[in-house]
Amino acid sequence: MQETDRRVTETPRQRLDRNFNELLQELRVAQAGVQILFGFLLSIAFTELYTRADPYVRTTHMVTVMFTALSVAFLTAPAAWHRMLFRRGRRREILGVANHFALSGLACLAIAMTGTVLLLAEVVIGGWPAIVFGALAALVFGSLWFLAPMRERADAPDPDTHPDFVAGESGSDDGVGAGSGRAGREDRDQAAADAAPAPDRV
Repeated sequence: MQETDRRVTETPRQRLDRNFNELLQELRVAQAGVQILFGFLLSIAFTELYTRADPYVRTTHMVTVMFTALSVAFLTAPAAWHRMLFRRGRRREILGVANHFALSGLACLAIAMTGTVLLLAEVVIGGWPAIVFGALAALVFGSLWFLAPMRERADAPDPDTHPDFVAGESGSDDGVGAGSGRAGREDRDQAAADAAPAPDRV
């Protein structure tokens, strides 16, 4: 109930600030894991064991490193966009783009984690069991990070019709717009946000 009350009373600028802060917190969690993984993968290339690795292991390692690097690029891109568009009144656009970047970064990270499990399993046990471990890793990450949330999203109330959202015209949790039904509200929100006094406006 408190969450609903907060949604219907917050201003458009407050909602944008909340959505942006929530996104930054989520990115920090993901970036910590990416940094550890990237350092681990880089260190492998300089070990004596790696010099004796077969082409399959080397290829798996290189593909995993590339997806880890892509994950770093996607997960850090929102910070670059925010800084480059600082004080330009583009927070709504930044939030929408950053959401897509975050999802792309998580997808790349899921592939990188799967590749890492496959790589370690190939070195430790090899053969079909290694492939099974890799497939299980892909299933776990895909289910927990994407399939389960997508299922919950499909069952979630429509922000265009649900009273908790419509009552205060506060929009959805993502705050970035997802349909023509909210176009008018988004235009009013943007106008109100632009008119609001804010020295730190971005």
